[in-house]
Amino acid sequence: MKPLLTLVTILFLFLQSQAQEVTDTTIQHPATDTVLRIRNLNPYFTVHVDSSLSYKLEINKEQKNYYWYLKNSPVGLRINKDNGTLTFKAEKAYFLSGRLKYDVEYKVQLGVQSLDNPADKTDTLFTIVFFNTEIIQSKIRPSVSASITVDEGDTARISLNCENGNFPIEYINFESSLPIKPEYQISKCKDEFVWFVPYDFVKDNDSGKVKVVRLLFVGADKFRNKDTAVVRVVVRDAINYPLKKQEYDKLVTDYNRYIIQLKFTFRTLDRKIKKTRNSRVAFDMTSSSSALAGTILSTSKNEEQKNVGRVLPAVGVTLVPVKEAVSPNKVNDQNSVSLVRTSIRRLEYILQENGLLSEKDPDIVAKTAKMKADLKQIQQQLIDVPLDEINIDDPKEAAKYFESKKVNRKYRSRKN
Repeated sequence: MKPLLTLVTILFLFLQSQAQEVTDTTIQHPATDTVLRIRNLNPYFTVHVDSSLSYKLEINKEQKNYYWYLKNSPVGLRINKDNGTLTFKAEKAYFLSGRLKYDVEYKVQLGVQSLDNPADKTDTLFTIVFFNTEIIQSKIRPSVSASITVDEGDTARISLNCENGNFPIEYINFESSLPIKPEYQISKCKDEFVWFVPYDFVKDNDSGKVKVVRLLFVGADKFRNKDTAVVRVVVRDAINYPLKKQEYDKLVTDYNRYIIQLKFTFRTLDRKIKKTRNSRVAFDMTSSSSALAGTILSTSKNEEQKNVGRVLPAVGVTLVPVKEAVSPNKVNDQNSVSLVRTSIRRLEYILQENGLLSEKDPDIVAKTAKMKADLKQIQQQLIDVPLDEINIDDPKEAAKYFESKKVNRKYRSRKN
């Protein structure tokens, strides 16, 4: 009886559960992939320089209805617009010409677009890096030869160019065999070494009046691979031209001032001689007139006039010592004025003859020495001329008097 009751109970519970179950009559369909996407995109490519790349990209839709394209792609990287095959052949010429570089990440934009629906497209990017197992060392290439020659006072300029290999030069250190100070710091490629060679850099005890300086430019890449460029600078002894030019200009100023002093002296002496000559002429005319008048009056019939005629010649004779006492004939002044005039002409000729011919006349030292010697000689010749008494107020007046035609004619006629 109990087994039968248990069976009935189980059957009742089963029927009750079947009555409560709701049958789902909705048909389940799989989800459709409608968003355009690239299935097998590799975000990072590493390519050896001697290898080639061929990689076919796939999308989740029919390939024939879509167009593939690249943006910002490095030289040599291509994609088939119809089937999306990415190809690249890494030729060394690209790297030797500098159009491609090793160990540089190139970001390439990749896109695919429907030919029927412009809105149906997708854009993404990937990275490609090129590497080379062959080690090509970077080199420093100075813009000058291995040996250059400069003079004291000149400026040495050297541009530092770099010939990059696998790894570019990141910094450059500068060293020299003698302590020198460049104008600018040297730290990288394309920097310019500028050094103003000071005067007196070459000493008197240096052999051949030259001094050699070795310049070392040591460059290194990120792995501390180094390359050194050596430039040999031969510095020759030269004239300190700015200093010599100042000395020359001062000497020219002294010349001009001394010439002005001499022109004032010439004017003073010439006027003094002219005044003395006029006084002596007046005495001579008076003496001659007295003698002539005495001769005429002595022939007169009037006794008083005869007596005056006898006295007048004696008066003329008496005026001669008076003339010498009042207006003596100053031969020294005449000689001095001639010497001063000759010295002025000589100084002007020396100035003209020893003028500088260019911005940096190589004969400036010899010309300065000659001008000093000539000036000293003329000053010694005129040591007795009282130049200190001349007051230089108006140089143009003295120069005008010296260059006047009347004065020139007078001294030219004397010379002849």
